[in-house]
Amino acid sequence: MSRLGKILFVVPYPKGTAASQRFRFEQYLDILNKAGWEYEYHSFLSPKAWKILYLPGNVAAKALEIFLGFCRRMLLLTRIKQFDYVFIHRETAPLGPPVFEWVAAKLFGAKIIYDFDDAIWIPNVSESNRVFGFLKRYKNTESLSRLAYKVSCGNAYLCEYAKKFNPNVVLNPTTIDTENLHKPNAGQIPNHKPIIGWTGTHSTIRYMNEILPILKELENTIDFEFRVISDRKPDFELKSLKYLKWNESTEIADLSAIDFGIMPLVHDQWSEGKCGFKALQYMSLGKPALVSPVGVNTEIVDNGVDGFVCATPAEWLSAFNNLLTNPTLLNEMGSRTRRKVENRYSVKSNTANFLKLFS
Repeated sequence: MSRLGKILFVVPYPKGTAASQRFRFEQYLDILNKAGWEYEYHSFLSPKAWKILYLPGNVAAKALEIFLGFCRRMLLLTRIKQFDYVFIHRETAPLGPPVFEWVAAKLFGAKIIYDFDDAIWIPNVSESNRVFGFLKRYKNTESLSRLAYKVSCGNAYLCEYAKKFNPNVVLNPTTIDTENLHKPNAGQIPNHKPIIGWTGTHSTIRYMNEILPILKELENTIDFEFRVISDRKPDFELKSLKYLKWNESTEIADLSAIDFGIMPLVHDQWSEGKCGFKALQYMSLGKPALVSPVGVNTEIVDNGVDGFVCATPAEWLSAFNNLLTNPTLLNEMGSRTRRKVENRYSVKSNTANFLKLFS
């Protein structure tokens, strides 16, 4: 196969560590190679920096790692003309104005593919890194959209924002690798205790707050397990709670053991930008999803068909009861979820769309 060219991936986090990177473009890297593209992958944070980034304290160590990240970016600029495209996910650096992007586009003529999957123009700093919050420049999303050759967005809400600054916007959904990764596991134990699942990072577990009273009420009448798969143990108390530390090697097996998954959200601008990834993970494994009616969630889940869209505590309680006490309904819904993901939200169904970014 003839060589098509060379792509530079400029990303925030080390390879294989962040869900947004793994499921937006890392799973297409082998596909790019087979199609004739070469690529290089450069993260701002080193593996050492990634390990301490969201831990409290370590201010001096974090500052040093950020400084070293900027140094690596400046060195990378000296090679920018070696690449046919520069794919930037979210940002090239976590702080300050988009100097790298401006120099790459304006001085070196780089064709930038700018990709994002959250409403990152809205202030949202983790508690662990408030000390650096004043250096964050949220206008960068607008600036990068203007500089880009193309903008790749995870849902229609994000696309509408990007179109204000660039006419060349592509809806590129976050996708699931249904052929090699998310494959349903039939190894369930018969008549096991029902398992409700939630997966995500410590930064999103706050969305559980509105669901906790409902789960506590259910504990009085139904024996179930509430499984949380995350990078940190939650600080709330539930009799039904079982915490599993997220691990890439066991992620699919851990999710395969649940009966259905939940994705509660609050209705705000940040949540509107979410790409429904939790729901897609559950559904790819044949599990119904219970979701809040926010953003793309109402497109992913057909209420009463392959899950439930729950707007009120009463609707959440009804949906929980339906799936916890009705195995037939649970199985019927689960049989539909996998097909939807394969047809609309899989790597296979989106490959042609993704490859067109580089044209």
